[in-house]
Amino acid sequence: MITVLLVDDHALVRTGYRLMLNAQPDISVVGEANDGAQALERCRDLRPEVVVMDLHMPGMDGIEATAAIVAEFARTKVLMLSTFDLDENVVTALRAGADGFLPKDVSPEELVDAVRVVHGGEAVVAPRLLTGLIHTYVRGGRPRAEIEGLTARERDVLVLIAKGLSNGEIAQRLDVSPSTVKNHVTALFAKIGVRDRAQAVIVAYERGLVSPGE
Repeated sequence: MITVLLVDDHALVRTGYRLMLNAQPDISVVGEANDGAQALERCRDLRPEVVVMDLHMPGMDGIEATAAIVAEFARTKVLMLSTFDLDENVVTALRAGADGFLPKDVSPEELVDAVRVVHGGEAVVAPRLLTGLIHTYVRGGRPRAEIEGLTARERDVLVLIAKGLSNGEIAQRLDVSPSTVKNHVTALFAKIGVRDRAQAVIVAYERGLVSPGE
């Protein structure tokens, strides 16, 4: 059973999410919070596996709350939701440790799938939001992470991650074992200073390893 904490300053929104998620046999909403500070308290009490977090809230917002939660609870995953398309705040949220980002108008099926995916250790970014991220950072030309220390194979793996391939798919593409891919992923994450696939995708587009439309 995947335990979930809902964080949103609108009770009606939380109710909708709770009904969607509790309808699933493998998901249980164990608590709710109306702002980031309360979310941190609930995490300490409930230890949820996934936090569904609103981006914009009064007081401690979703970005600050995400950073605090992932710093204190290494195994808790954060799925960020917002009514706004991707912007600087969303990128900051991903860098703060969010494991995924979706618009609030996603379907119930997409929300449920996203909770399962981030719980499984993968990253989720809605395609239309990822497109916004790409265009913002390619146009902005703001390289941040150093990639010069990557080996040729690690660069290949980073490119394939940015193109949306799983570790298993990368292993097939490169004709290596999944454990070898996992080792490459661990090494390149350490070298470029990211904690998950969502942040790695940002780096790949920032540094021009992949381009919009690929």
